[in-house]
Amino acid sequence: MYKQIFNKYSPEKENLIYILHEIQDNHPQQYISEDAVTEVSEYINVPRAHIYGVLTFYTMFSTKPRGKNIIRLCESPPCFLKGSENILKKLRETLDLGLNKTTKDGMFTLELCACLGVCGNAPVMMINEDVYGNLTEDKIDTIINKIKGEAK
Repeated sequence: MYKQIFNKYSPEKENLIYILHEIQDNHPQQYISEDAVTEVSEYINVPRAHIYGVLTFYTMFSTKPRGKNIIRLCESPPCFLKGSENILKKLRETLDLGLNKTTKDGMFTLELCACLGVCGNAPVMMINEDVYGNLTEDKIDTIINKIKGEAK
């Protein structure tokens, strides 16, 4: 997998984030493994510590395995004021899941994020690349069931 990704980018430090995104997006558990860090370090000739610095600075990266569907709930002030705390509680109940944890079946990982940039639709969450706005507790079951393929 790494060679195919490396072939798309020259071995320059400026390409690090692009390479990491592509590696994470192509991993079934959507994370950057230690093996990947070593391979990238050797390819672009930067220390592993630098790569880990990037991975831990940007919240979109993970160094731990995650679920097939990553739920990112916005916790910005507009979303908080519009009830994101209640949405979080409902997601945790519906999925029987703690924050930054993955369901036993590997389907969902629940994370918080600083801002999704769609404050006019607060509260908002993103599941993979799909944004869901104007959330209510009642909408959560419908969204989760649809993703599970059990839409009613």
